Amino acid sequence: MTDNPVFCALDTQNPMRASQLAENLSPHIGGIKIGMEFFYAAGLAGYQSLAATGLPIFLDLKLHDIPNTVAAAVNAICPLQPAILNVHAGGGLNMMRAASKAAKDTAEENNLTAPLMIAVTVLTSLEDEDLNQIGVSATPHDQVLRLADLAQQADMGGVVCSAHEVEALRSRCGPNFKLIVPGIRPAGHAKDDQKRIMTPEAALEAGADILVIGRAITQAVDPVQAASDISASLQSTKS
Repeated sequence: MTDNPVFCALDTQNPMRASQLAENLSPHIGGIKIGMEFFYAAGLAGYQSLAATGLPIFLDLKLHDIPNTVAAAVNAICPLQPAILNVHAGGGLNMMRAASKAAKDTAEENNLTAPLMIAVTVLTSLEDEDLNQIGVSATPHDQVLRLADLAQQADMGGVVCSAHEVEALRSRCGPNFKLIVPGIRPAGHAKDDQKRIMTPEAALEAGADILVIGRAITQAVDPVQAASDISASLQSTKS
């Protein structure tokens, strides 16, 4: 990992655009996030082209299945050497334990560095009504805390959460539990399909470890300038 907390989400199906963005942005970001859109479209070759930039990769596949299947998927993914890999906390305690164990065992057997295994709590596009529609009576805040507790029990290294839960999670889970935060929007930017959002500066001050920022950078008129401005603002916040 790097000192820069910004991981740029390269949510595109175009490998050439993703590679160009990664190269151009590399001086101003700490890593890149590759999600399902890119990975399913570009496959292994696309992944390797981005890995060649040397930037840490958060492979955001949100694995969610029975424990044996998720463990096998983690085993298959580990040789790609992502810095971060995630599963859905909704898969339960045993599934998360299987994923964490598979990452450590595979890394040890192959003399690799195990990825930081993290669990997705509640998507930042969901609010109270959305949870109620799928039978969850808890608020997003309470559900995030409940799932984070399970993730920590399962030996996950951290969780994905909205910035609004960061302060409570930092207090509850301790300083070494990593908090990865999407739904980050600089002041004045549109929410798009996100609902529980926060500015980069506020999220960092609340205690976030990694800020996942996509469209505010990649869809800017000048993505490099946008990334540079965010990085400079965060450095001021740290100071």
